[in-house]
Amino acid sequence: MNAERIMIPSEEECRQLVVGMGMMEHIVAHSLQVCRVSLLLADHLEHSSLNRELIRAAALLHDITKTRSLRTREDHAETGARLVMELGYPEVGRIVGQHVHLESCFASATPTEAEIVNYADKRVLHERIVPLSERMGYILEKYGRTPERKRELLLLWEKTEELEKRLFDRLPFAPGDIGRLLEKNRGQRPNSSLSSPAISLS
Repeated sequence: MNAERIMIPSEEECRQLVVGMGMMEHIVAHSLQVCRVSLLLADHLEHSSLNRELIRAAALLHDITKTRSLRTREDHAETGARLVMELGYPEVGRIVGQHVHLESCFASATPTEAEIVNYADKRVLHERIVPLSERMGYILEKYGRTPERKRELLLLWEKTEELEKRLFDRLPFAPGDIGRLLEKNRGQRPNSSLSSPAISLS
């Protein structure tokens, strides 16, 4: 995608949205970590035309209605997508809407922005980077309360394993290296927090 043809909120605009929605601090921390993982993957994928700023914004905003959903029980992927779209960022909203379930798997020859954010979210448990099996096991235990829901989540787990293979066939490191690489980069980049003037993850 061409960044000049689509509307993408700046880091400061993302920060204002996060603050305005009253997101819980641990959900903000999760979103920041998902953003870091997403950008690490995007920066190392060979032969891709990924829009880095689109990935950054979608990762930061992917749980924009999650705090509210704990009270309302709304589908936070769906309502988050709608909110972001209504604010004038349709492309960002489409990715937000796919961070739980992708609309279509492997529709293009190379990984998409939506696939990157979706996978990164599946690797971050709260704010810890964990193996896919740990994160999906947590999701299965927390949300697989009926046989039908459990089947859906097991299928999601299978699809995410396929996505992991698709991504890491094109990456110069293994899935287990993500945490180490981010720690290595942390010393070279400013820390981010809700109280900082901007969410800085460049």
